[in-house]
Amino acid sequence: MDLELNGKVAVVTGASKGIGLAVTRTLAAEGSHVVAGALTIETLEQLDRVSGYAVDLVDPTGPARLVDRALEEHGRIDVLVNNVGGLRPRPEGFLQISDADFEASMQLNFFAALRATRAAVAAMVEQGAGAIVNVASVNAFFHPDGLVIDYGAAKAALLNVAKALSQELGPQGIRINSVSPGPVATDLWLGEHGVAATLGNAANVDASAVRDQAAAAMPTGRFTTPDEVATLVALLASPRTANVTGSNYVIDGGLVKTM
Repeated sequence: MDLELNGKVAVVTGASKGIGLAVTRTLAAEGSHVVAGALTIETLEQLDRVSGYAVDLVDPTGPARLVDRALEEHGRIDVLVNNVGGLRPRPEGFLQISDADFEASMQLNFFAALRATRAAVAAMVEQGAGAIVNVASVNAFFHPDGLVIDYGAAKAALLNVAKALSQELGPQGIRINSVSPGPVATDLWLGEHGVAATLGNAANVDASAVRDQAAAAMPTGRFTTPDEVATLVALLASPRTANVTGSNYVIDGGLVKTM
């Protein structure tokens, strides 16, 4: 299927690894020009149709500078993928989580996307068209889980804002949707300092045991791959889904059992 993304200009945040890198590669393979922002861009330098831009997306000016780079290079922005994010599990409990911890999580997982969206929408309104896809998380609504209470709160805010903006921006030709992955096989979960290792250390068990327990909670018995998330993101960015907006698509191997 032709996703009709050839020649489109896309901005991807948190693009140097994991889901962001997979999204960048997928959009470029579909023929899009991708302006890819991250703290470090070595992994982006040899990719065709990809322009890496080193930027701190937590800096209040960072997201707008990334969008401006896309406008300078290509004169327009058709797609924004708000992917940048991260978490630190909180096995020590709520009373040990400071205001600063919550603020840091909100800055990375919510405000970076909010600022990028504001900058992109300003250009998209003039064009009369655009597509925004947020990478959220099942932790925005699943359980919710106290181990990631600050992360879940930030992702829940992201989903809420996307739903509200879909109402305002729809008449102007701008769509905004979200993708909520469960556990994904990236460093965030499986890396040296990832979720599995952190929870394993707290429980005095091997990280592999935490990983296996998480996989067993999903009917498919495995983690989602970054490429699988990227495929869903690309579909939502595509004109093929031109009447889809304000929606949230879960990709979690069946982890969430409720509607």
